[in-house]
Amino acid sequence: MANVLGVKPTRMELSALKSTHALASRGHKLLKDKQDELMRHFIDLIRKNNELREQVEAELSEALQSFVIAKSLMSDNFIEEIAAISGQKIDLSINLKNIMSVNVPQMDFNLEDDIDDEPLRYGYLNSNAELDEALDGLRKILPKLLKLVEIEKTCQLLADEIEKTRRRVNALEYRMIPDTQETINYISMKLEENERASITRMMKVKDL
Repeated sequence: MANVLGVKPTRMELSALKSTHALASRGHKLLKDKQDELMRHFIDLIRKNNELREQVEAELSEALQSFVIAKSLMSDNFIEEIAAISGQKIDLSINLKNIMSVNVPQMDFNLEDDIDDEPLRYGYLNSNAELDEALDGLRKILPKLLKLVEIEKTCQLLADEIEKTRRRVNALEYRMIPDTQETINYISMKLEENERASITRMMKVKDL
């Protein structure tokens, strides 16, 4: 419910409130447009995120199944030795991309070698086919995992901005604009009453 603001019913206050109301209405429209555009970007990214996550989870599941089989056929010491082997070098550079005044990360991952051509970095004598498939599968999932990180972080930042924008839109739509309009109506009514009272007094003075 709209409330009358605690201001004096004067023409100066009326003029100031009309300016405030016009500014709030323009701001509300701009924020609403921003909210809609943020939602559009957010929904597109959520779709991409879901598709990529399904791919990653499916490939991870397949690789881990092979790893479980390999682990059951090999000694724990050999598995630990393989895990200790230095992995592939990755250079990460992070730039900022602006989406509707929101700075989101744009990550560029530079792999040391072509991930499809680089050989596995351990001897094949004590290993088995399941281990080879598991490690090769995990290695090839890496670029998708890194891309998933970028998308999910962007979604998180956009979601936070959407929530902030929604609160501002609601504050303008349900509090400031109605209260300002109600106060404008109240002051206009008071000024009209004062004007009628002034005319009535003048008429009485004229009659006298």
